Amino acid sequence: MKKQLITITMVIAMLTSASGGATAQELLDCPLRDAPFSTQSPLIDLLLSPSARAAVEEQLGDVLTKLPAHMLSTEAPSFAAIRTVESLLKMMRLAPDSIEQLNDRLMRIPVTDADRRARCARYDNTSPKFDLNSGGTRVLVFTKINGFDHGPSVTAATQAISDLALKRNWQVAVTDRGGAFTPQTLAKFDVVVWNNNSGDVLTLSQREAFEDYIHQGGGFLGIHGAGGDPTYFWDWYADELLGARFIGHPMEPQFQDARIVVEAHAGGIGADLAPGWTMNDEWYSFQDNPRASGASVVATLDENTYFPEGYGGQDLRMGEDHPIAWTRCIGNGRAMYTAIGHRPEVYQLPQNLKLLEDGLAWAAGQSALNCSDAMLGKQ
Repeated sequence: MKKQLITITMVIAMLTSASGGATAQELLDCPLRDAPFSTQSPLIDLLLSPSARAAVEEQLGDVLTKLPAHMLSTEAPSFAAIRTVESLLKMMRLAPDSIEQLNDRLMRIPVTDADRRARCARYDNTSPKFDLNSGGTRVLVFTKINGFDHGPSVTAATQAISDLALKRNWQVAVTDRGGAFTPQTLAKFDVVVWNNNSGDVLTLSQREAFEDYIHQGGGFLGIHGAGGDPTYFWDWYADELLGARFIGHPMEPQFQDARIVVEAHAGGIGADLAPGWTMNDEWYSFQDNPRASGASVVATLDENTYFPEGYGGQDLRMGEDHPIAWTRCIGNGRAMYTAIGHRPEVYQLPQNLKLLEDGLAWAAGQSALNCSDAMLGKQ
């Protein structure tokens, strides 16, 4: 079966070099490349700069030594890429005036070419080659990670999407290269799956290519970690494509049984899953309800069936309406996000596989309702 999967319907382009990041000679147009140091900088960029790190240590003493090791790594993927200095210091309950004084000091540190190269090293401009057959629906699975790495869940989700594509006789390509995000390459695909991506992963020109792709009718399916970063440095992705920002998940216990309630969706997603099902996973909460940004909700969580409390007793309740999967129309493009998917086991669960299959088909333009015809949620 696996040989058949590869030879008949699946084309895979994985990384072929030891490092896909920017080389010492290459200076990419990575986000924040030229931005001044500040407490709003990603922690990783301060850790990469001897001058900025020294300023933190001199201003705040041993504050960095109090952070867990996974927050101090300067090599992506790293949790330091998805946290600003200010957000961490607030979690540690530092006085606001201390944070402000540190910010003033950081702003005075010159940004050197060495800093720029270090900031851009976690991005890439490697263009993968895809040997695709003519015709048919094409799916690009994107797995680049600079922040939190979901590891086995990324592998499980890739296999699940590949199996679903095989079922429909679609072609699948898989890459962890941001260099795939060019107008020419994206035009080859009907839908791009962001598979548990974390951290900022595209350069400015790659962002522009993806935004244009979506607005002009491309499809997006985001899975779990693709909408689970505590900090975003790309507002369009968080506010327009996803339509909601992650605030946390339960911690004690992290994984819980919860009831998923399926809603009627104009595109037919989840129609065979109503009224819903119960499963065990890590449950996300969001700062704002995506309905407020024009989303059409596919499924919600029943908060009475699990304990929505996060790190340090954080209240994660969203109330009676807690969306967990939804769609959005952006220009002529189609976007679906599902927060299900932290545990590898859920990619073998029939209900979740059906949800992914329906969402993938809709995002690929296989539904009778297309975003170029009418906006979902206004039917």
